[in-house]
Order: sequence, then structure tokens, then C-alpha cells
Amino acid sequence: MHIPSIVPAAGLAIASSLCAGAASAADYVIDPTHSFVEFRVQHLGYSWLYGRFNVVEGGFSFDAADPAANRIAVTIDTTTVDTNHAERDKHLRSADFLAVDTHPKATFESTGYSGTADKGVLSGVLSFHGVEKAIEIPVVKVGEGPDPWGGYRAGFHGTYTMTRSDFGIDFDLGPAATTVQLELGVEGIRQ
Repeated sequence: MHIPSIVPAAGLAIASSLCAGAASAADYVIDPTHSFVEFRVQHLGYSWLYGRFNVVEGGFSFDAADPAANRIAVTIDTTTVDTNHAERDKHLRSADFLAVDTHPKATFESTGYSGTADKGVLSGVLSFHGVEKAIEIPVVKVGEGPDPWGGYRAGFHGTYTMTRSDFGIDFDLGPAATTVQLELGVEGIRQ
């Protein structure tokens, strides 16, 4: 099935997730108001720092009868990083971390899926901070069904642990902060 090419905005990583679910194959557009890429990283090894990217867009196709055919394409606007602290967010946008002037977008495009209609592993290519890397995201279907406005929706949840240095982000935050844990929530509207 064709995945809608939607927006050059939306990763981590980042991230998104897709499994299987509907009674037959269908295309979905990601609802950006109900989809999230959130992250947490250790702060000096003493606590967790939480944040998110505020713009996540894309589309996916899925088919409960043929889960291996499921696909997703997601774009994350890295300029929208938000940790609830303006000065920290400014630093995260700088060349020390996200370098949004040269890398304003991150994308994930799936290359395969293995599992059942309810859970499995999504494989694909994450393009982040100018680096492309094959990754795997364990995903589960949260649910699917009609919405109050006459549409039909499906939602998925996934997680991914990113090693910052794999994507050329080496700013020293101490040994506890070498990885970033990403949590991905995607809700799509059937087209």
C-alpha cells in the first residue's frame, strides 16, 4: 500500500510506531494532536530530564490480515524540542546537540514489520542529525475503532533507546547520559 507523503516535519526518533490492526489494509494520516515523540535522559545521573518534540506528522498503512505489509513514514520537526525550560531548549537546538539550523527535521521510514496484529517489531531507517541508521522499534497496538466525528482511528505505542554518539551527538553530559529513551505514540485517521 502507498504511504501518504506528508509534511517535512515531525524524531526522533524518533520515532514512531506501527503495528497492525484494521479488518483490511488501509492508509492512515497521523493525527499530530494525538501523536507524540517524548524522551528522557539522565541528568548528571541524579534524576531524569523529560522532553518532547511538539510537531510529529506522517502516515501509515496497516493490515491485520497481512501484518508484514504494514508501513509507516514519520517526520519530526526538531526545532520544536520542548523541555519546559527556554534556555535549555535553546541549547538543545544548538550545534552541541540537535543543530536545528542544519538538521531541522528527523525522519523514520519503515522497511519491515515482524509480529502479530497486536504487537511486534518495526524495522526501518532513522535519519537524525544528518545520520541514517537502521533501527528496530518494539510496538504494540493500543486500539482502533470509530471516533465521535464519523472517522476511524488506530493507535500504536513504541519505544526506542538511542545512543547519542551513534548520531554524532557527543556533548559530554556524563556517563549516565550516553543514551536517550524515546517513547512514541502514534494515532492515525483512516483515509
